[in-house]
Order: sequence, then C-alpha cells, then structure tokens
Amino acid sequence: MVKILVTGAAGFIGSHTVDQLLAAGHAVWGIDNFRTGRRENLAEALRHKTFILHEFDVTEESEFVKVVGEIRPDIIIHLAALVSVPESIANPALNDRFNLQATRIVAEAARRHQVPRIVFASSAAVYGDPAVCPILEDTPKQPLSPYGSAKLASEKLLFDYAAKYGLTAYCLRYFNVYGPRQDPRSPYSGVISIFLDCFKRNTAPTIYGDGEQTRDFVSVHDVARANVIAATREGPRSGVVNICTGRATSINELWCLLSQYQPKVSQLSYAPLRPGDVRHSCGSPEAARGDLGFSAATDLAVGLVELQEAAGT
Repeated sequence: MVKILVTGAAGFIGSHTVDQLLAAGHAVWGIDNFRTGRRENLAEALRHKTFILHEFDVTEESEFVKVVGEIRPDIIIHLAALVSVPESIANPALNDRFNLQATRIVAEAARRHQVPRIVFASSAAVYGDPAVCPILEDTPKQPLSPYGSAKLASEKLLFDYAAKYGLTAYCLRYFNVYGPRQDPRSPYSGVISIFLDCFKRNTAPTIYGDGEQTRDFVSVHDVARANVIAATREGPRSGVVNICTGRATSINELWCLLSQYQPKVSQLSYAPLRPGDVRHSCGSPEAARGDLGFSAATDLAVGLVELQEAAGT
C-alpha cells in the first residue's frame, strides 16, 4: 500500500484525485484549508478507513513539515493553489503566497523527510497566448498573468530541488478542466460550469471576447487519473507533460453543444476580453502518452451529457 499526501484534497480536482487513489487501494492523507475546497466533495472519501483529513493551510510551514514528518509519505501530490487568474492579477501577493511559497514549502518538507516524489499541478497558463497550436511542452513560455508566472516559477523550483536532492518532480500542465464538483459561483470556475448554472437560472451568460477563442477541455476524471498515474507509475524521471485532449473547441461551439439539450436558451451577451485571457489554447497530448502512458478517455460531448445530468439541467 502506497502512502500518498494530497494538498488541496477538498478541491475540485483534489477530491476526484483522492477518490481514485482510494479506489486503487492506496492510503491517503488530505490537507485543505477550505478556502475554496468543500467538505462535501470528500463525503465518499471520509467513509474510508485509509483516508485522514487535516484542516490547515499548506503555507503554515511548521505545521506542514510536522505532518509530513509524521506521515512519511511515499508521494506528495501538490494541488493546493490560488487558481483564479483574475484574483492573481488583483492580489499578486496572495498569488505568490498560495502558489510559489506553498510550492517551496512542499519541496522543502519533501527534502527534510526524504519524500521521493512530488506530483505538481501546473497549468497551460505557463504558455500564455502562443502563436502555434497544438502546444508542445517546449513551446516558449510567456505567461500573461501572475498565476501563470507562479506556476512556471514553481516548476523551476521543483526541478531545482529534484536535481540537488535526488527526488523526482513531475509537473502536469492541465488545460481547461471541467466536471462534477466545479462550483459555478466561484471566481475561478470554468466556462462550462458557468454555462450550466445559467441554464439552471435561465439567465444569459456573458462571453468575454467574440466567443471564437478556443480551449482544450479535459474531463476532471481524466485529470485525476493522470495524477494517479504520475504518482504511482514505477520509474518515472522528473519531467513535465500536458494533460489535455489535443482537440480545440471554441466558446461559441461549446455553447451550441450544451444548448441542444436545453428546452429554453437565452441569448449570449459579449464583453471585452479580460486581462490575462488567451485567444487560443490546445495542447499536444503526445508526451503524456509516451512518458506516462496516459491519454484522455472522455469525449467532450459525452462528458457534457454526464455533467448536465449530474447538475440537473
């Protein structure tokens, strides 16, 4: 039985990751400060004898180092973060604390207590608005927000620790993640959950830009599975891969896909692009397929039907 510590365990991606780890038979410890995570996301996990939840902030360094020392995990999956691009722009100090400082604390705790592997939730935001799609892992990095910059700096920090102290750092650059438990009312919510909430309330969503911007939408079930593979696969070396589908979908196209299941649809409204928004984003899944043996398995149309059924729209 592998011992795995998950930061941000009660979050959207974290809770799905915890569920899949427990289903695979691993012993899991979760940490969450519940700033954006929700206890109900862990309702199933909390019934497991092999799951223990700690409620505190990862940036409470002494407490985090103490818990790591007590658990002596085989792997840390570091998902806790400030994940709102607009909030990172409005409050760069908070972004620095919850993203870059938190990663440093995780890396230092792993060094002190000889944790051999860290899996890190990075982001396609590190690329900024690249001129070419699909985006490869070696595409030039030009983040457009403090959030993207902190993710890129966190990757470098982890690779530095890996090189100096002999641990493995595996960074997963998530593209646009969607699925159950994504809160449409939160400032960091994805466009899909916002659209579904508008259907439920019979209101018109606002599209920032002309709606022709594209995204690579990947199911949270697939993202959680990638986390589990990166954590438990034997013999990985430090590295970075995109977690994506390789398929681009425009926001207008997404609205049409969702609207076909709705008896009544409001007209879209449009507003100027927000600072930090990118025009096109579609990743190459080839490195993840080769390095991890991972490929996204959930077709967007199928995932949207599942999500609408779960949301009751």
